[in-house]
Amino acid sequence: MSFLLPKLASKKEIDQVIKTTQDLVLVLRFGRNTDLTCLQLDEILAKTAHDLSKMAAIYCVDADSVPVYLQYFDITLIPATVFFFNGQHMKVDYGTPDHTKFIGSFKTKQDFIDLVEIIYRGAMKGKVMVTSPIDPKNITQYELLYQDI
Repeated sequence: MSFLLPKLASKKEIDQVIKTTQDLVLVLRFGRNTDLTCLQLDEILAKTAHDLSKMAAIYCVDADSVPVYLQYFDITLIPATVFFFNGQHMKVDYGTPDHTKFIGSFKTKQDFIDLVEIIYRGAMKGKVMVTSPIDPKNITQYELLYQDI
C-alpha cells in the first residue's frame, strides 16, 4: 500500500514539505518498504489519506535515505511516525517516555484518525503538545535507554 502514498527521498525534499505545508497536519512515516510492520502502517495511512485530506498530508520517508533525520529525531525503532503543523514539530503524550514520535503501527484506522484530529485541533489552538486519544493498550510500549559517553 505504500505505493499509494507520496514518497520523500532526500533531506531537501523533507525540509521543503515541512516549510510549505500550511494549515494541515504533516505526517511523516519513517520506515522501510520491506518491513512488515511498515507495510501494515502504510495500509492504514493509505486507507485514511483521503478521509483526512482536509486535515493532514501524509508522506512516506525511507529511513535509510535520510540518516540526518533519524539522528535528529532519535529514530532507532522502525516505523516511526512524526507530526508537524505549519513547520512546528508537534509532540504527543502517548503515556510513554518519548513524546516526539509514534513508534510502531496503529492498531486500527480509527486510532490514527483520532490522533490526527486531536493534533489538528490542538495545533489550531496554538498548542505544540497534545494528549493522545489512543487507548494505552494499543500503543507500543518500550523503554528508553541512555548511554553515558
